Amino acid sequence: MLDEQWLLQVSRLLSPFSLTSILVLALMLDYFLGEPKKYHYLVGFGNIANFLEKHLNHYQKLHNEFSLHNAFLGAIAWCLLILPLCYFSYYLLSKLPLAIQFAVETVTLYLALGLKSLNQHAMQVFKPLQQGDLSAARHYTGYLVSRDTQDLTAKDMSRATVESMLENGHDAVIASLIFYIIGGIPLVILHRLSNTLDAMWGYKTARFNSFGYFSARADDVLGFLTGKICTLLYALQQPFIAAMKNAYLQGNQYKSHNGGWVMAAGATVMNRVLGGKVSYHGQSAQLTQLGQGKKVNIDDIPRSISVVQVATITLVVLVFSYQLISYIFV
Repeated sequence: MLDEQWLLQVSRLLSPFSLTSILVLALMLDYFLGEPKKYHYLVGFGNIANFLEKHLNHYQKLHNEFSLHNAFLGAIAWCLLILPLCYFSYYLLSKLPLAIQFAVETVTLYLALGLKSLNQHAMQVFKPLQQGDLSAARHYTGYLVSRDTQDLTAKDMSRATVESMLENGHDAVIASLIFYIIGGIPLVILHRLSNTLDAMWGYKTARFNSFGYFSARADDVLGFLTGKICTLLYALQQPFIAAMKNAYLQGNQYKSHNGGWVMAAGATVMNRVLGGKVSYHGQSAQLTQLGQGKKVNIDDIPRSISVVQVATITLVVLVFSYQLISYIFV
């Protein structure tokens, strides 16, 4: 009872700036706690997704051909996995007292954020590279990217890590914050789980070419607006005009539209060039050049995290400024 009264007093105190308060508190929880060490919700979600995919995906019968029927089954699986959770969160939150709702939304948003996790994964590559341990660096680079890592040089791994940080800065941080600002926890869940299914199913392989088609397109659509906002937040770190120009010209040519925009803007801000030659499953590919300036080196890994952190702080400051102006003048 005492805890609930305390939460109620806090929520009333913060109510004129409740949106900013939840953003800040969720980011603080992420900073101090990071991702849950055990029983991460995405692990359970992934297990259920794997179960559904195993029973609905009939790729063995397709002989590597696109199947509208299998794509439809993939869309059904996506809807079954995500939409009930979005509705349940909306229904549950609408029934909770204000103070409890404030706490639940803060914790749920925290669970959707991965800023500290990004930094930890980046350091897992950065520290071995500093020590000249290419074997360990290749091992941890494989956690970040789907490309082949066995023959990557130190510069290749630095580039791959920077690309991952800038792109996932959008997927794991900025997009979740923006979706919460726009539509609360149901949209955060929609984005986070859709992004997870894209990471699991969104591949142009014999297994997922049809079944994962809807998941990949849904993630592209959901990330379109947030990707542009993230691009702006990166570009505001200067040079703005060059970053926006490269995002438009280079990002539209990249294999991932949303990823291309944010990486081109982030690379331009860092005065670095991303993209280039990579290998996927033994097949070489040439990715579109993103950004401008020098080639990436090891020290650019922590710099890429700083770009994401500054973008995050900028977004929170903009939200606070809007709420402050509304509080004073409305």
